[in-house]
Amino acid sequence: MANEPINLYDYEARAQLALPHDTWDFIDAGAMDEFTTKRNRSAFDQLTLRPRFMRSVEERKISTTMLGEDLSFPVFVCPAGSHGVAHPDAEVATARAAGRSNTLMMLSTASNCSMEEVAEAATGPLWFQLYHRGAALTEMLVHRAEEAGFKAIVLTVDTPVPSPKERDLRNQFERKLELGNFRDLGLARNEISGTDDTPGWDVSRADPLTWKDLEWLRGLTSLPLVLKGVRIAEDAKIAADMGVEGILVSTHGGRQLDQTMGAIEMIPEIVDAVKGHCEVYLDSGVRRGSDVLKALSMGVKAVGIGRPLFWGLATDGEDGVHNILELLREEVGRVMDFCGQSDVANLDSGLLNIPNNWGRGTVSA
Repeated sequence: MANEPINLYDYEARAQLALPHDTWDFIDAGAMDEFTTKRNRSAFDQLTLRPRFMRSVEERKISTTMLGEDLSFPVFVCPAGSHGVAHPDAEVATARAAGRSNTLMMLSTASNCSMEEVAEAATGPLWFQLYHRGAALTEMLVHRAEEAGFKAIVLTVDTPVPSPKERDLRNQFERKLELGNFRDLGLARNEISGTDDTPGWDVSRADPLTWKDLEWLRGLTSLPLVLKGVRIAEDAKIAADMGVEGILVSTHGGRQLDQTMGAIEMIPEIVDAVKGHCEVYLDSGVRRGSDVLKALSMGVKAVGIGRPLFWGLATDGEDGVHNILELLREEVGRVMDFCGQSDVANLDSGLLNIPNNWGRGTVSA
């Protein structure tokens, strides 16, 4: 149809027009100066592809797996709170869209729909993202997720304290939608919220989980454990040594800690540190199929999208999210063809040109 969005940025522009100003700022904003949010994109853009031609690409394979769960292409739905700010069907619409695209969805603790409602609507694999809110609530959430059919627990580790997004403070923005996973429990909002659910970030600080608490968390469930927000080699090595099954390298979209490298810049040292003992995924800043291929060529298993989910929901609900995923699928296939690659699980070395000093951080011996 004429005037249909043809890339994710088209959806972004339409969503900004469709949403109230303060809601748009909540979705779009990063922490403080928003340096990391911007760097997530600029770091991708500094990497360039080295295409290979005169190769047969008719048998191209872009399907993959995440801890044994089948994905039709290496893009999954990131955990993000309050899809209801963009569409009344909220996470149920997102789950249906992910299922139509035959990919995996991670559901946020801070979802507006309950995990059971999402599980009922989903046709693809589901993982549950966990904000630790104290032992009792964590135990309740983990047990419910396993009973509802979720296939992994994704523990967010990069939110030791709340981090105000200054745009939200200026707007005095408050998410007023209910948190479906805590419906009818009678708990105060600051006891159940994640990182930016309440005005002024009035979040009750439960004792944070530390490395020594991972065994306790593992004891609650037989599900595999993924750590979301690991950013440096030192922590990645600890996680791998402790038997964590996956690491989701993420800057939280730059929404928590500012002044860090972009997520893609952290991948080389983390992949090297885990030495194949756990799977590595990435989110933060993915907007094009070429971004997906860049991450995969560095050893990432699959990449996730966050903000674009809200753009799709605000523009066209379930169909919008599905179309965003399908646009990325088409772009992944096209860039694979241009680079002469036939299998996302077996990419040629030397696919990327990495500038000198790109992503150079300090890594302990």
